[in-house]
Amino acid sequence: MSRVVVVGAGVGGLAAAARLAALGHDVTVCESAPEVGGKLGLVTTDVGGAGTFRFDTGPSLLTMPQVFRDLFAETGGWPGDLEVERLDPIARYRFADGSGFDARDGLDALCAELDRALGAGSGEDWRGFHARAERIWAASSGPFLESPLDGPRTLARLAVRHPRDLAVIAPGRSLRALGRTHLRDPRLRTFLDRYATYTGSDPRRAPAALAAVPYAEQAFGGWYVRGGLTRLGDAVRDRAVERGAAVRLGSRVTRITTAAGRVDGVLLDGGERLAADVVVANADAAQVYGSLVHAPSAARRLARATPSLSGFVLLLAVAGRTPGIAHHNVLFPADYDAEMDAVFGDPGRPPYDATLYASVPDDPAVRPDGHEAWFVLVNAPRHGSGPGAVDWRAPGLAASYADRLLDLLAERGLPVRERVLWAQAMTPADLEERTGAVGGAIYGTSSNGVAAAFLRPVNRSPVPGLFLVGGSSHPGGGLPLVALSARIVAGLVGPA
Repeated sequence: MSRVVVVGAGVGGLAAAARLAALGHDVTVCESAPEVGGKLGLVTTDVGGAGTFRFDTGPSLLTMPQVFRDLFAETGGWPGDLEVERLDPIARYRFADGSGFDARDGLDALCAELDRALGAGSGEDWRGFHARAERIWAASSGPFLESPLDGPRTLARLAVRHPRDLAVIAPGRSLRALGRTHLRDPRLRTFLDRYATYTGSDPRRAPAALAAVPYAEQAFGGWYVRGGLTRLGDAVRDRAVERGAAVRLGSRVTRITTAAGRVDGVLLDGGERLAADVVVANADAAQVYGSLVHAPSAARRLARATPSLSGFVLLLAVAGRTPGIAHHNVLFPADYDAEMDAVFGDPGRPPYDATLYASVPDDPAVRPDGHEAWFVLVNAPRHGSGPGAVDWRAPGLAASYADRLLDLLAERGLPVRERVLWAQAMTPADLEERTGAVGGAIYGTSSNGVAAAFLRPVNRSPVPGLFLVGGSSHPGGGLPLVALSARIVAGLVGPA
């Protein structure tokens, strides 16, 4: 039995703790915050005369649910009180010209909807793209998503063993270029472009391999956890504890210590030291290699990567119900490239005409009767200075930008301002403070550029005994990928 300390109680860290405890290790999770979940945050507010509103402040859509079914099955079974619901439509999309469509659940239903909404032939175009995306998924999911990454050597092995698969993945091609090959309607191309932002990236520079993202969403569905997605994090924590892991909240790790060239424990901010044979870091990789442990080669490698974009969040407690509102709503601007130029520019700037995403769950557990809890998110430059960054602490910036987003909602057909009972903005600076993601770059490093995937920190660090898990390490951000990250790490550590 190894002594394992997990630094951070995000979903990735909790999933690793559950798996490692189930393998017989002595596991302690140290979390600086007063609650678990990491980026899977929750804000609850009582609005006088209306009632209690609950807002998920992180991921609001669950994809690839089988990853969590496997996690729970392999550690004791599905939690009886965790209810997930498959959504149809997955999301409602609207374009600047007033057209739009519902992303229906299932390829046939989606293609029929595209023909109806965008014109005959749109569905067939998307079906052709989907077929290519399915081949990309088949070629990449095993060697890239579900296995440890070994830098460019992973790609080299694939080229030698499966040269046809490498041609399918097309590592030198962008997602934008792939879309232009298959999709004639510019609205469909914009629809595809948005999937690059699932990894915090620019579709003009992100690899064609990201076509696997819309494939997975449509093949495996888009899901909601009744009561809010924070319940998923709570369920993973409960499983870790059931398997014997200890979860210590309010315990900030200030240093990962080493002896004789390998990790031997962690130091907490109160001076306490916890001995460990294995440390699993669920902190942001930039923080791990920047301040928690001395690993200069890993730090230099990470410095070569482009940080991901961030997000600006607006939480709205809204009176009344909105006719025709979907659970997930995406409202595109007229010029998507201008938005990307603003977010990744030098210097970055808040996009004036941004893509608006609004999650409005029809769930009585998160809103009072006759009201709605809106989570509004736009792409934003991270907090800081230099390319792709903005000083989000500048006086008045957060308030003025929140006001601009309310104007944008009205311009795009959702005039909600007069119905808002309570509002709270969360800037990238706030996200940095809440989650530990440096600059609020909540996806870690972006996928911009051919080498980007190989600059993302690998799970086995160069420091023996130290492993990385979570959205800033391989295979990337998002609920299913951080759970896959935990499975990879548990496999690398092995049974007790």
